[in-house]
Amino acid sequence: MVSIDEVARLAGVSTATVSRALSGRGHVSAASRERVRVAAQSLGYVVSSRASSLASGRTKNIGVVVPFLDRWFFSTVLSGVSSALMRAGYDITLYNITADRDIRRGVFDTALRRQRVDAVIAVSIELDDAETQQLMALELPIIAIGGPNPKLDTLTVDDEAVAVLATEHLLGLGHTDIAHIGASPEFDLDFHIPTRRRLGFEKALTDAGIAPNPAFSEPADFTVDGGYRACKQLLGRPGPRPTAVFAASDEMAIGAILAARDLGFRVPEDLSIVGIDGHELGEFFRLTTVDQFPLGQGERAAEAVLAKLEATDATSTQAHSALPFELIVRATTARPSINPSDPHGSPKS
Repeated sequence: MVSIDEVARLAGVSTATVSRALSGRGHVSAASRERVRVAAQSLGYVVSSRASSLASGRTKNIGVVVPFLDRWFFSTVLSGVSSALMRAGYDITLYNITADRDIRRGVFDTALRRQRVDAVIAVSIELDDAETQQLMALELPIIAIGGPNPKLDTLTVDDEAVAVLATEHLLGLGHTDIAHIGASPEFDLDFHIPTRRRLGFEKALTDAGIAPNPAFSEPADFTVDGGYRACKQLLGRPGPRPTAVFAASDEMAIGAILAARDLGFRVPEDLSIVGIDGHELGEFFRLTTVDQFPLGQGERAAEAVLAKLEATDATSTQAHSALPFELIVRATTARPSINPSDPHGSPKS
């Protein structure tokens, strides 16, 4: 193992200067900093995380609490968090909150209290009062994505407004028979995102003077397969069929596209489909969507927590920031049309 003394000798500076240069703390001239960098690189010197922690009182590690690790949205947010923190020289420790109450309790009662992290990022997890108090008792910087949580700094997407924007896009094209693929109660968990998106959908219809049709609502599970099955129900049952579908996630929207095509419906000529998320497969399927920039959400959360780590108590303030979203119009939405040769008899708008 190369020692800091060897780096100091090669660079022609003191060990204290090497420490300041490599940590970024304290004043070091540009010339000295460059000599230290070159010396450390040539010797293959890496700062000991244990020694750095003892000197700075920090672990250079951020705890990230997530409800799922195997779903696209959460893995994409995590990718944004990880890349931003790694650029700043930080590691991450993941705490996966599952449906098991004992595991969830163990994260807040034990794991986070071991003082192995410098800060915490909570991703789309609705914390109850006790969990919020446990986090605050850590006296560490905390950033939450989701919310709002009035006691924590939060980055929040207005899911109702997102759904209104998606539905208004379909209304603006002239659709009035619009179906909604949402979520069944067991999937309406943290922050009730499916419910908020359904309320936004219904609000947009009501504001346009259209009564939501219960027959045009189908629950799913926020997966491609769930969207596929839900759309087949909407299009396969007797009676009037929708000319458009608003799916509460891009994965369900992609499933709806596949179901429509399997049943012989053309997208968007016979059925327009819009989703929410900004999924990486959206471009491949030419899906119209409301992009909520999950990668950017992770990067912003990381930047916010790093800013809090660098801030003094006097300058640190509580903040609640609205996260951006944007309608991305592609090829799965169009004005409703009627095709005399359509064997399905698509309804006229």
